[in-house]
Amino acid sequence: MKAVATPPAAGSATGTVPTYVLEARDVHRSFGSTPALRGANLRLAAGEILAVMGPSGSGKSTLLHCLAGIYSPDEGEIWFSGQRLDKLSDSARSKLRRSEFGFVFQFGQLVPELTAADNIALPLLLGGGHRRTAYQQAQAWLDRLGLAGLGGRRTGELSGGQAQRVAIARALVAHPRVLFADEPTGSLDSLTGEQVMEIMVGLAREEGTSVVLVTHDARTAAYADRAIIVRDGRVSADLDAEVSR
Repeated sequence: MKAVATPPAAGSATGTVPTYVLEARDVHRSFGSTPALRGANLRLAAGEILAVMGPSGSGKSTLLHCLAGIYSPDEGEIWFSGQRLDKLSDSARSKLRRSEFGFVFQFGQLVPELTAADNIALPLLLGGGHRRTAYQQAQAWLDRLGLAGLGGRRTGELSGGQAQRVAIARALVAHPRVLFADEPTGSLDSLTGEQVMEIMVGLAREEGTSVVLVTHDARTAAYADRAIIVRDGRVSADLDAEVSR
């Protein structure tokens, strides 16, 4: 990795200003008396894949949750597509997460009582979509991800890699603007993890989806366009993510 210049602020007359879909400005967040974020700043360009790295307890997952509107910052601002995300009501943020954001977590967090097809269709159904259309799209994503014939299986009947592919399909089925991935390969062996990253990044690029990828692994971060390092609740470095795999 090598250090790169921080992009110019929105409205700057210097150079070409990228279009930022998501931005954190001086964000602070504590849990009781324990500070997790201490003035974090981040910008995510449209279509960019950004790796957020740092040691355990550095605040990287808290930053992701603030960016996604799951947590509200104690201080600072979160901007999404020109609006203050942190000023929206709980119901408005929930609606935004259903329509504009997708999520992939370390253990998939699929609903175990539902089949693979049910899990993929769920965001469309919660968004008011027609049941038949939702399941047609779920089947199309199963086919696209090499999971044809597995739509009727529940989580416990899938391998770890298969379950993560279902989670990726669920995250992207509604064509979100931003995909949040928190240690998406953390529970997988190295080969399966690489396969999952190839699929996730490839699909995100096809869909034009921006990605916030939280990881502690340099090999996983190498799939990103850019990486930042979080230490002690602050973004301490902005790095090129071209790491030898």
